[in-house]
Amino acid sequence: MDTKRMFTLSQVAQHKSKQDCWIIIHGRVIDVTKFLEEHPGGEEVLIESAGKDATKEFDDIGHSKAAKNFLFKYQIGCLQGCKIQDDDNLFTDSFKESIKAKEMEAFVIKEDPKPKYLTFVEYFVPLLAAALFLYYRYFTGALQL
Repeated sequence: MDTKRMFTLSQVAQHKSKQDCWIIIHGRVIDVTKFLEEHPGGEEVLIESAGKDATKEFDDIGHSKAAKNFLFKYQIGCLQGCKIQDDDNLFTDSFKESIKAKEMEAFVIKEDPKPKYLTFVEYFVPLLAAALFLYYRYFTGALQL
């Protein structure tokens, strides 16, 4: 693994075939050509992301630690301009937990600050208005049942 070698995005984009397949994950340039046939998800998944940054797809799948170690085995360099995290801190559970916590905050139902009687009034007043309208129409002869 040569982490000192730097590549531009356009250089990586030239390697997107079955015979020469590079992807970028977390700023690391990875040559997965020899891994295509071994990939449990099939070679099509890797070829589809070839020549591009596949970080989001990689993280969304939820790979095992063994799969994450393959990153270091097949790494050939780094993407120019990217800050690479240390090997130990690349996939920390606390980082993923903080993301999940933020996502969960969106689903918390806050207590409604309106008084409970206001909810009753919101339904009762329109119902009362409709009843009075029908009562008026019935007694003026405009509404016949």
